[in-house]
Amino acid sequence: MKQGAIKCRICRREGTKLFLKGARCFSPKCPLEKKGAVPPGVHGLRRSFRKSEYGLQLREKQKTKRLYGVSERQFKNYYLRLQQTENRGMLLLANLEMRLDNVVYRLGFAPSRASARQLIRSGHVQVNGKKVKVSSYAVRIGDKIALGKKAKAITYIAEWLKSDYKPPAWLKKAGVRGEIVRLPVRKEMPQDVNESLVVEFYSR
Repeated sequence: MKQGAIKCRICRREGTKLFLKGARCFSPKCPLEKKGAVPPGVHGLRRSFRKSEYGLQLREKQKTKRLYGVSERQFKNYYLRLQQTENRGMLLLANLEMRLDNVVYRLGFAPSRASARQLIRSGHVQVNGKKVKVSSYAVRIGDKIALGKKAKAITYIAEWLKSDYKPPAWLKKAGVRGEIVRLPVRKEMPQDVNESLVVEFYSR
């Protein structure tokens, strides 16, 4: 199965757009835009059965993890670092939003988080004037993010940069440069994520 089809299956499995395929996710070609889109597999049509409390928590954890493209270990470590804090759910999302790959995506420098990770690993992204190749790098308020000159020569990146995408207000963008002006607030994070269910899953 092609990589693109696998990504679409993941979105269908979670029942929501995870924006894993960039521009296609915004087009009518997205399977979730088509009437009758159902989860993959022979039992895909069976969506009416009632999930257990654990099942709901597990599904939300999986969806959130896949949305940000992090491994199981990474995701759990993000949570464990926040165990002694209040409002863990929102802080978990805030930490995920402040990952470099997510920021590159949110700034509109790449059409998906996966393509943002590819840019970073290829050395096309700079933080405060220095090349950073770690996708999980945690940016801070005041950090300046920029795309290298070679990145603009990549066809799909050049096309995406021409789009009318506007980043959220916690980021400032000028051309292929951006800056973290403040931490994101909850309404600027994914609205189809129920972070309280993720906290409940790890608090069992």
